[in-house]
Amino acid sequence: MDTLETLRKIIAEKRGLAIDLQRALTAVPALGPQNGGTGEAEKARVLAAWLADHGLSPVERHPAPDPRVPGGERPNLLVTIPGKSRDGAFWIMSHMDIVPPGEGSLWSSDPYTLVVNGDRIIGRGVEDNQQGMVSSIVAALAMKEAGLSPARTVKLLFVSDEETGSDLGVAYLAEHTDLFKAEDVALVPDGGNADGSQIEVAEKSILWLKFRVHGKQCHASTPQKGINAFEAGSHLVTELVGLRPRYPASDPLFDPPVSTFTPTKKEANVPNVNTLPGDDVFYLDCRVLPRENLDEVMGVIRGMCDAIEKRFGVTVDVEEVQRASSPPTPANAPFIATLKKAVKLVYGVDGVTVGIGGGTVGAFLRKKGIPTAVWSRVDESAHQPNEYCLLDNLLGDALVMARMMVGE
Repeated sequence: MDTLETLRKIIAEKRGLAIDLQRALTAVPALGPQNGGTGEAEKARVLAAWLADHGLSPVERHPAPDPRVPGGERPNLLVTIPGKSRDGAFWIMSHMDIVPPGEGSLWSSDPYTLVVNGDRIIGRGVEDNQQGMVSSIVAALAMKEAGLSPARTVKLLFVSDEETGSDLGVAYLAEHTDLFKAEDVALVPDGGNADGSQIEVAEKSILWLKFRVHGKQCHASTPQKGINAFEAGSHLVTELVGLRPRYPASDPLFDPPVSTFTPTKKEANVPNVNTLPGDDVFYLDCRVLPRENLDEVMGVIRGMCDAIEKRFGVTVDVEEVQRASSPPTPANAPFIATLKKAVKLVYGVDGVTVGIGGGTVGAFLRKKGIPTAVWSRVDESAHQPNEYCLLDNLLGDALVMARMMVGE
């Protein structure tokens, strides 16, 4: 029996173990304080104990300080499996935190009690991101049970705070530790599609902007006595939409293939109809192709604001609510070729590299120069009522990971 078939057999026998670990993790809500929770400490305790009981130890702890939660820390756990090569490490990074269940009446069961329905398991967090967590653990256990050593040193990283920005998870580790090396490679099993073909290697730059237009409030029956911030802001919105033709570059890696500039949130101004508003606040969501310089984009936007100030006699303040960018992982990187080969062997599909408009934790590793792929085989039920994970996907992903661990 060849190596892949040996691993396949061992992983298939771990179906019950995967369910039991999913059940234990689902029973422990891990909500960040922004989502009304107390963090991931209890879930990390349960996970660390389980890993140690099953021979995946020692479990390193790399906490990030957070005075908002009991104990004052957010946990980040790391398990290292030494490899044969002196090449960089192979990271598999998943996150422990979840999002709230949302409207309870939309759930057919308790979100924190695992339900097994054939191949489908249901509960909050079972896909996002416990599928990736459990797959990586099953892969490591299967490799050890088969008596195999990984080609590269394997590092299983379980982080906090992914759902609310990652400042206390991978972003903290990237800034405050020397864990990551440029010669490393990384897999983030936290996104994908139903057949496992989608391999995300690039992200558009994110720029979220808050615009506050200051005019002069007055009675709406005498508008000449004031300066209508809402009117000026509305004209500014139409100017900002004009960013689209100014940045026409297209990249087929992304869908849509162009940079997008989308007015979104609008804050309330005056509460009554007969008052001319002196302040107006709105937001712009920009998803910009990596080739574009965000400082240059901001310069163009500031020029549009200056023109509106001059035209209407208002002042416009622009605040960066979020700004993030990272270099893409080359689609022809050897690590991507290795992932594609493993996906083909396990799932029989050809991997396709893509870019996305949203942000992922992979961006923090790409900034460190680490080739990173975001990949898993998922039905994309994350954040929905009755979130589910297909066991065949979980075990199949584990086989892909194990294949990558042992190498050619």
